[in-house]
Amino acid sequence: MKLTKEFWGKTPDGKEIFKWTLMNEGGAFVVLSNVGAAVVSIGVPDREGKIADVVIGYPDPMSYFSDGPCAGKIPGRVAGRIVGGKFTLDGVEYTLPVNNGPNHLHGGPEGFSNKVWEGREVGDAVEFMYFSEDGEMGYPGNLKVVAHYEWGEDNALKLTITGETDKPTVVNLTNHTYLNLGGEGSGSIENHILKLNCSEYVDSDEFLSPTGKIIPVAGTPMDFQNGKRIGEDLHSDYPPIKFGKGFDSCWVIDGAMPGQLQTAAELYDPASGRALEVITDQPGAVVYTGNWLAGSPKGKCGRSYFDYDAVAIECQHFPDSPNQPEFPSVVLRPGEVYESAIIWAFSVK
Repeated sequence: MKLTKEFWGKTPDGKEIFKWTLMNEGGAFVVLSNVGAAVVSIGVPDREGKIADVVIGYPDPMSYFSDGPCAGKIPGRVAGRIVGGKFTLDGVEYTLPVNNGPNHLHGGPEGFSNKVWEGREVGDAVEFMYFSEDGEMGYPGNLKVVAHYEWGEDNALKLTITGETDKPTVVNLTNHTYLNLGGEGSGSIENHILKLNCSEYVDSDEFLSPTGKIIPVAGTPMDFQNGKRIGEDLHSDYPPIKFGKGFDSCWVIDGAMPGQLQTAAELYDPASGRALEVITDQPGAVVYTGNWLAGSPKGKCGRSYFDYDAVAIECQHFPDSPNQPEFPSVVLRPGEVYESAIIWAFSVK
């Protein structure tokens, strides 16, 4: 494995931004940055051996700050929506900034994805650390988070996220990488085949606020159990699809158990032959089909991305979990360790 580091830029307040490139013996590579602990690029071969970058992102590091798509980064302290920007923990109500309609989204406007993390090399891996102070974006407790990335000779990217707090708090972390297996900037992902190991999804209203209900996918456009073209039902008038202008829901991973790795999703591009298996220990997978990518910063392809140019498969706990006692808990207490694992395993068919 070849690991290199390069200076990429500096923020107005003087924080240095770097890129790390991990390249295996086959020439497949991953590029990471300490802005939001981001995945900037993933270069993997098609069925003819041609390597292309399959992740959307930006050539200018400053574009990664406060970008609407949250491209490639780790949002937090709680990924997804918290309804009304409020939650109660141990009898205390906490108020968070509202930044998505009536809801708090991805940790707020100054969440983890808009921070410069500390980066370091650990053997052939790259590790990022962020220290979130008590009260940041309204959340209780000092929280130390570490994101550990490894790239393998088998073209698998492994992410492990850990966290520790000094005060009871809530934590739900994921990675928001958008994928187009035909290559970033190559057009719509509507012909990609998506299969989900999920027989239920989390219901939501017109604001994409979770209602607390878990709905079977059978007989609905939300059913990806046997695999189908993303575009087949992408423009359906089925409520959660219509509300989101495409898919933007959390699916419940069948048989999920804490600490147990299993397949959440499979993605395949028939044109290039590139395939992806997403493996996680998390209970849910949010699938977002880039419904609002238009108007994004200029991408690596030389233009702004269009709607549906890429799909994000975000393995995490369910949205609004702090307010939904029936959902798996996202409470973290002193002495406990938050753990999350996601593997993106690339191959060709």
